[in-house]
Amino acid sequence: QGQFVESGGGLVQAGGSLRLSCVHSRAIFSTFSPHTMAWYRQAPGKQRELVASIGSAGNTNYADSAKGRFTISRNNSRKTVYLQMNSLKSEDTAVYYCNHLPQNQDYWGQGTQVTVSS
Repeated sequence: QGQFVESGGGLVQAGGSLRLSCVHSRAIFSTFSPHTMAWYRQAPGKQRELVASIGSAGNTNYADSAKGRFTISRNNSRKTVYLQMNSLKSEDTAVYYCNHLPQNQDYWGQGTQVTVSS
């Protein structure tokens, strides 16, 4: 089946920026291009939440917490989805995951840790 592989997380000061990337371990057409792709995050002690999504045609949607600060994009030829995060806040600290929207339970990866220090 394979799974999504996220990268680009790290430790950053409040107000800083990070760019996350995600690719499927089986980077074939069927795992990426036809699907709406999304970024999710899970903070300690909280449920996983949807952060942003992008349709196959490039239409985007954002959680209120991400609007104006985060930008989701995709490169269909590289079968990669990105999340540019600016003006980071301590409340953005979480493990970030990508997956389809709706989620494919078989494709969850390990995520990438984002820690924002205040």
